[in-house]
Amino acid sequence: MINEQYESCIKACNECAIECESCATACLRENDVKMMARCINLDRDCAKICFTASAFMSSDSEFAGELCRACAEICRACGEECRKFKMEHCQRCAAACERCAEECEKMATVATH
Repeated sequence: MINEQYESCIKACNECAIECESCATACLRENDVKMMARCINLDRDCAKICFTASAFMSSDSEFAGELCRACAEICRACGEECRKFKMEHCQRCAAACERCAEECEKMATVATH
């Protein structure tokens, strides 16, 4: 059973990772892929850290707080980059990143052993 204190953050991380992967894929299909390079790279970094933070919280790792801090920072950067673009996939991704960053910031202060 998932530690209840982590439940909403794990959910936000997993949802964000999926949105980031979807956004990166959609960005690769845009006409000007070169313009989307930073967005794609941040999407991929964000997805990786979100899945990792989720795994650390799921196993009640003593390092979950540190991962959540890093995750929040990367989510903020990814969300800011995605907000620069008007495409629906970028806007959905930005919203997911913002929600995840908020959850991770809360979790980072709670997850201390």
